[in-house]
Amino acid sequence: MRARYRRILRFASWYLVITWWFELFLPRIGLVKIAERTRSKRMRRFAQGFHVLAADLGGLMIKVGQFMSSRLDVLPPEITKELEGLQDEVAPVPFGAIRAAAEAELGMPLERAFTMVDETPVAAASLGQAHRARLNPIDAADTGLDTVIVKIQRPGIDEIIDVDLAALRKVGGWLSHVKLVSRRVDMPALVEEFALTSLEEIDYLHEAASSVRFAEAFTDDDRVGVPSVVWERTTRRVLTLEDVTAIKITDVDALVAAGIDPVEVAPVFAAVMFDQLFTKGFFHADPHPGNIFVTPDAEGGWKLTFIDFGMMGEVPTSTRSGLRKLLIAAASRDGRGLVNAMRDVGVLLPSAETSELERAMTTLFARFGGMGFAELREVDPREFRDFAVQFGDVVRSLPFQLPENFLLIIRAMSLTSGVSSALNPAFNLWDSVEPYAAQLLRDESGNLVQDFAKQAMETVGIAVRLPKRLDSLITQFEDGSITVATPSLEKRITRLERTARQTVSALLFGALLIAGVLLRADDAVLGTVLIVASVPPLLHALFAGRRGF
Repeated sequence: MRARYRRILRFASWYLVITWWFELFLPRIGLVKIAERTRSKRMRRFAQGFHVLAADLGGLMIKVGQFMSSRLDVLPPEITKELEGLQDEVAPVPFGAIRAAAEAELGMPLERAFTMVDETPVAAASLGQAHRARLNPIDAADTGLDTVIVKIQRPGIDEIIDVDLAALRKVGGWLSHVKLVSRRVDMPALVEEFALTSLEEIDYLHEAASSVRFAEAFTDDDRVGVPSVVWERTTRRVLTLEDVTAIKITDVDALVAAGIDPVEVAPVFAAVMFDQLFTKGFFHADPHPGNIFVTPDAEGGWKLTFIDFGMMGEVPTSTRSGLRKLLIAAASRDGRGLVNAMRDVGVLLPSAETSELERAMTTLFARFGGMGFAELREVDPREFRDFAVQFGDVVRSLPFQLPENFLLIIRAMSLTSGVSSALNPAFNLWDSVEPYAAQLLRDESGNLVQDFAKQAMETVGIAVRLPKRLDSLITQFEDGSITVATPSLEKRITRLERTARQTVSALLFGALLIAGVLLRADDAVLGTVLIVASVPPLLHALFAGRRGF
């Protein structure tokens, strides 16, 4: 286990150093073209290295790889293509070890618990593996099921997860010392959130309860299917479920062979995930292709069948309201509304001055709003660079943060967009967001009176506080304490001040040097002192602005 820990840290530290060198240091010394020219090759090497690491070690490294392989909309193909095999590439545990673990957990021989257990696993995942089995006649009569899937935890997985989490905590600690990261994200807190989720994922009783809750949330929804739990054969380390194996959601050839258009599956999948996040408040946080089937029916229709409910997320009511506002603002290309929603969700601190950010969002929507991922890839990269130059200072100066409960939300939405893009490379998320946002507005129209009342109360509150705030503002004007922050103007002023100081230093250097030379003939000591005293102003004039001068 020590060797495992050291191997993870060596890999992380090496690629952190490489990233710092090429993406931060070289651009600062004017060698940005070298970084750009080698980026594709470096990405491929990183992906290949991580692929080997994750496949050898398994455990939580597979989860990280699955996440990256599904980011088709953001990560370059050099990474996603290399890591996509991790979805199905986990080496199975020999059946003898699996049998021993299952019998110890169930307290009986497998032949007594099941009529048959297939020794060849249906799937081998990072934390456990699944085998097809048949219930004994008594259990089959009680449950109405015959063929089931028995999910058995990998022997020793508890210790493996402890080691992986220790390594991730160490890497998170390193990143917390990088200002670019620490200003935006509390990495140790995010690692702890991931740790909690991982520990819940290896408790199969928790997973079984989550699957029941998920099924109840979609009881009347024909788009969604969930396997039934066989509680009589379920413990903390053994989970027995109805066999719902069907077509893997990203198996385009199999979908077409079954008469199902993959292009039609993408928006339905996105809408189901939107329902979980924005309406139900309880969502599947690991919707990678291995966890979702497309199940055809006899009438020519189909549904999405979800499995593996070990990683689930919950959205508090307050956060859900903010997410709805965020979605509606994005769909309506409302820059100000988007910024307000970001503040409600907690991504942006309430104290932030956001007028420039609103202008940036409005500009962004005007140029790129409504484009799908395929369209965005066709945009000239210079346009994105121009936008970054124009508004980069504004965005960097704002107090963004990542709320603690956002890790799983981001993961779920990232996997959703990745899977949808795999089903349809031209998939445009806006096509799903806009009608869904419109439906949210219609659903909430019944609360219009309450909204008006709330706004009226807010207006009354503002009116009550207005005289006091005006008096405070006038006082600040009078004593000169009011300030206006404009990042681009401040940078120009700083450069101007530095230039002025350098000019003064150059004049002072010249004056001292000339005076020293002239006086040295009459007063050697004073002349020498003046010449020596001219050195500091000379150094300041030459090197001001470099290395802290």
